[in-house]
Amino acid sequence: MSIHRDADAAAGGAVQTAVRDRYAAGAQAAEAALCCPIDYDPKYLAVLPEEVLERDYGCGDPSRFVKEGDTVLDLGSGGGKICFIASQIVGAQGRVIGVDMTDEMLGLARRSASVVAERVGWDNVTFHKGYIQDLRTDMDRVAERLAARPVTSVSDLQAFEEWKRLEFAENPMVADASVDVVVSNCVLNLVEAKDRASMLAEIFRVLKKGGKAAISDIVCDERVPQALRDDPVLWSGCISGAWEEAEFLKAFEDAGFHGVEIAAYQDEAWQTVAGIEFRSMTVVAWKGKQGACWDHKQAVIYKGPFKSALDDDGHAYPRGVRVAVCKKTFELLGSGPYADSFVFIEPREAVRPEDAELFPCAPPSLPTVGGGLTAAVLTRSARETKGADYDATIACDPESGCC
Repeated sequence: MSIHRDADAAAGGAVQTAVRDRYAAGAQAAEAALCCPIDYDPKYLAVLPEEVLERDYGCGDPSRFVKEGDTVLDLGSGGGKICFIASQIVGAQGRVIGVDMTDEMLGLARRSASVVAERVGWDNVTFHKGYIQDLRTDMDRVAERLAARPVTSVSDLQAFEEWKRLEFAENPMVADASVDVVVSNCVLNLVEAKDRASMLAEIFRVLKKGGKAAISDIVCDERVPQALRDDPVLWSGCISGAWEEAEFLKAFEDAGFHGVEIAAYQDEAWQTVAGIEFRSMTVVAWKGKQGACWDHKQAVIYKGPFKSALDDDGHAYPRGVRVAVCKKTFELLGSGPYADSFVFIEPREAVRPEDAELFPCAPPSLPTVGGGLTAAVLTRSARETKGADYDATIACDPESGCC
């Protein structure tokens, strides 16, 4: 191992230790510096134990993106506040999973769970010990295995690693495509940069198709310099690890999400360090654009107000134009954050799945006058939607109130 890699490992270990120690202390006594003021719906707070309310270290309220019946996963669940709020929203038919790595926080959450369950009338919250960048590995099960079979030799270590590989491949802590909403409140910034791609990949893995991530976190308006990133205390205080605003959004896009949007943005900076402003931002991102594209003769019309819109896959939607789309895109635009921006046009006669043809969802780009490229637009004529032989004449009868 090189000297540089040794130094990086030491720095990473210092960061993990600082984060663990600070949040362990925060589970014992409230620390105001670890949170931003948040307006939660008071009706959900009434059933929470006072110590959970006191040990809240968040910067937003991602629980407002949860609905009845959802299965919710809270990354870095801490004392359980967001989990207990989500429990009330999803109701008895829903489910809430909290994941945290700090024993003291897990202890607070677990001893509070029965109190909240008794007060709301159902018990639908489970807490796991694990790293949010590895949602397969349940550290409680790891601890049980090591207690039963301690590792005292190289062969023991090999057997443990093989058990771990098989155990969590076949029975992961959080299963593939099992969650409707992943939430997190001021935690992702605590994960080291080298682990962030795997963390977002894990969020994507556990979400169902059509599910979403709603993440409240601290972002900054300029890139954090290395000197600040190397400070473990500032890292544990949600400063050093903050994403630059645009990078935070792009990270979700790079992980395969679509419909990535800023759902909340703190106007006034929470803290300013070396001229860099740090504030809370909530991002919502959706899973589901993956898959084949089939032509069912559908079209959409972008309503405006912009002259044109461009989606994450490079499809352009000029205002007022009937744009041809595949069935998958038609359904995506009809859900999530897009639905109010489009008119949706179905063919007069539905296309059977077995008759649908592959749709060219990635048309070639067209050159612009300035020498750049712009996305080509595939239009769908009204005649194609209605059918070539459609020649009906339907007169308006004033007595029926059609005019």
